[in-house]
Amino acid sequence: MVRSEKIKIETIDLHVWYRDLHVLKGVNMQIPEKRVTAIIGPSGCGKTTLLKSLNRMVELVEDSKVKGQVLLDGVNIYDDSIDLTELRKRVGMVFQKPNPLPKSIYENIAYGPRIHGINDKKELDKIVEKCLKEAGLWDEVKDRLNDSAFNLSIGQQQRLCIARTLAVNPEVLLMDEPCSALDPRSTMKVEELIEKLRGTYTIVIVTHNMQQAQRISDYTAFIYYGKIVEFGPTEDIFLNPKEKLTRDYIKGKFG
Repeated sequence: MVRSEKIKIETIDLHVWYRDLHVLKGVNMQIPEKRVTAIIGPSGCGKTTLLKSLNRMVELVEDSKVKGQVLLDGVNIYDDSIDLTELRKRVGMVFQKPNPLPKSIYENIAYGPRIHGINDKKELDKIVEKCLKEAGLWDEVKDRLNDSAFNLSIGQQQRLCIARTLAVNPEVLLMDEPCSALDPRSTMKVEELIEKLRGTYTIVIVTHNMQQAQRISDYTAFIYYGKIVEFGPTEDIFLNPKEKLTRDYIKGKFG
């Protein structure tokens, strides 16, 4: 439980299956608003599935089944009345590998706003500049906005994907190991970006990098074989874990 924080997302008895594989097993978790929450745990333990369940992208996996609730501002996103396009506008996702659109740098950012009805060139120009500045990319690309996004380095592409997500004014950013394909310098830039976005967006990041979780997150959840073993302030999880399993994982006894 998170005390004295406004809760943005809450999972209640959340279960996910892929066919007969029971991936998430009764996950109960509260994610504070405008904080950075890290999800750590060994490979195959359900981290990415948990992340994708927070904007229903898990449903894109064939033969997936979800039971339980995910509340966004107190409303269950799995209710039949939920508009998925609007949900994924509010809860954006950045993937492990950069996935820029086969378009120009400018059009990568303008794409989302266009879908949501913004077509005025001046307004799109403002959005593109604002989001590229938020992503720390503007000074690097402002003179080549019409270049293909594929001309950017991998690290720049990842920051472009973050800027593209910001362009539709999300409330929540889900990040699935956003630095795993990046070199140390690009990783540092993404971490600096997350630090800058803290307090404006609710950020949930899956990471294998223990040091990264310590550096950038306010809260950490340790998940093991589909269950939350321990969740709390990052400092407490890393310096004074309550569970032996958490302590052993953090010390590298398994992974």
